[in-house]
Amino acid sequence: MKPLMLQGHERAITQIKYNREGDLLFSAAKDSKPNVWWSLNGERLGTFNGHGGVVWCLDVDWQSINLVTGGGDSSTRLWDLETGKNIATIKTNSSVRTCNFSFSANQAAYTTDKAMGHPCEVFIVDTRTIDDSLSTQDPILKWEITDSKVTSFVWGCSDETIITGHEAGDLIQWDLRTGKKVHSVKEHTHQINDMQLSRDGTMFITASKDQTAKLFDTNSLELLKEYKTERPVNSAALSPILDHVVLGGGQDAMEVTTTSTRQGKFDARFFHLVFEEEFGRVKGHFGPINSLAFHPDGKSFASGGEDGYVRVQSFDQSYFDYTFDYNRD
Repeated sequence: MKPLMLQGHERAITQIKYNREGDLLFSAAKDSKPNVWWSLNGERLGTFNGHGGVVWCLDVDWQSINLVTGGGDSSTRLWDLETGKNIATIKTNSSVRTCNFSFSANQAAYTTDKAMGHPCEVFIVDTRTIDDSLSTQDPILKWEITDSKVTSFVWGCSDETIITGHEAGDLIQWDLRTGKKVHSVKEHTHQINDMQLSRDGTMFITASKDQTAKLFDTNSLELLKEYKTERPVNSAALSPILDHVVLGGGQDAMEVTTTSTRQGKFDARFFHLVFEEEFGRVKGHFGPINSLAFHPDGKSFASGGEDGYVRVQSFDQSYFDYTFDYNRD
């Protein structure tokens, strides 16, 4: 199956995400315009114009009504998805590294970098009514991160907690009623680049610069599985229908050489969720993969690379027929 190549960005992709139904695919990049595409045919639906620099993160709510983005221009922006209009702009002291709607989309959270004398902070805002007043409204909750900065995060179960991943490799669970730390674990030795929840939200996978991806329990932060590679992992996603994990990464942009593509350094790599064994690779990008996402129906996946392309790859029947041989005794 030939992949769809989505070419709409001038610079490296930073994050991609499907909406809940999977008919739309969103992409953010180091240029200033997040894009939205039809995932079926790769046609571009539109861009969200307004950021003044790199857009590090984006998220869409479950009803596909609003989009939240965070960027290097020290702002978090909320957009009307239908019109592409910038509804609210929340100014911050430093660049916004991560942003996510909660499952209910009643709240959104975002984190800022430690920079220019300002600490890394986590903000929770009320997004039940999204209008211009959000630009000036105080957050419901905010707290400072005194340890290493937040590089990724996910919402915990029933929107009561968030779990942050840090530059030093820590995972910290926070209670949103108090803004206090509940639990922390340090299973990674380097920065956590990406965190994605499983379909039912009971588990999440982390991708780290320490060349591993790890599966954790969302409530207890117990380490369940580990997937090892030979290069930094920038993104990891869990299949919604099969026991499969996809990892993507590559060396830092500084260390990339021309031979890397031939050596398979930029492949999307498939591992079995339970057995931690690699069983397949998909080639395609000319640089490290920065973000990965499974389509909500599990029949295709998308990857965004340092090369500025988003590739949507549908799986052949052989992928679904493939089974692991193991001794059932």
